[in-house]
Amino acid sequence: MPTAGDPAPRVSLHLLGGFRLLHDDVPVVVPRGLQRVIALIGLRPGATRSHLAGLLWPETPEDRALSSLRTALWRLRQDPCCPLRTDGDTVRLDPTVHLDVDELVATAARVRDGEVPRGAAGAGRHDLLPGWYDDWVLLERERLRQLRLHMLEELAGNHLAAGRHGEALEAALEAMAAEPLRETPHRLVVRIHLAEGNAFEAVHAFYVYRDLLLRELRLEPSPAMCALLDETLAPIRRATRPAPQRRPDRSNGRPAGSPPRGPTAPTTPHPR
Repeated sequence: MPTAGDPAPRVSLHLLGGFRLLHDDVPVVVPRGLQRVIALIGLRPGATRSHLAGLLWPETPEDRALSSLRTALWRLRQDPCCPLRTDGDTVRLDPTVHLDVDELVATAARVRDGEVPRGAAGAGRHDLLPGWYDDWVLLERERLRQLRLHMLEELAGNHLAAGRHGEALEAALEAMAAEPLRETPHRLVVRIHLAEGNAFEAVHAFYVYRDLLLRELRLEPSPAMCALLDETLAPIRRATRPAPQRRPDRSNGRPAGSPPRGPTAPTTPHPR
């Protein structure tokens, strides 16, 4: 039994990759209906009861939705591991609860400030609550997906500017894996290879993306993407460009551009 000198139990809520509530690293069993309540409160800190009830039971009259929320909150408070705190008309996670979504948001903010946090390339690798299709889940899932994509691209750009090409490539490939058809990470990969002097790798990466885009969307890469390789591909284009055909000179029947004919050489008399 805990005493006054014991440290407070560590409670963590994981929503990326699936719902998990841990109490001192031990999973807490939470019914699916109550999982929805805890997850929404974690994603919408400080939301009012009316707002929460409307999102959780959108097709239910307001008074019944509020009644369902009161019942859910009462059930959660019966558990000593309850991670919630009620302040008047608002409900939020207890400040001591660690939320993995907050960690992703904080890492993205540090990258925006020009920092390079350790392990940032792997932050938020898993989708928010996969298999959940509530409207509020879909909205938050896309918000976090875009947040992570921009974070990875900024991280790759920061590494590239500092000459850390390996780390830049790692971040760009993470973004590419998250959204294969998005051009920005492919463009970063081409820039990184060019910065390293690997022309073959840059050209190969360009054509891999071009083939993917044509196959999936029937689109060509943007002019900005093509411009990255203009200088590299210029010799190849010149070598494969067909030679222009000569047009006949209508004035004397010879091909245009051919040297003019000289006077007819005198005929040497045949010796008798």
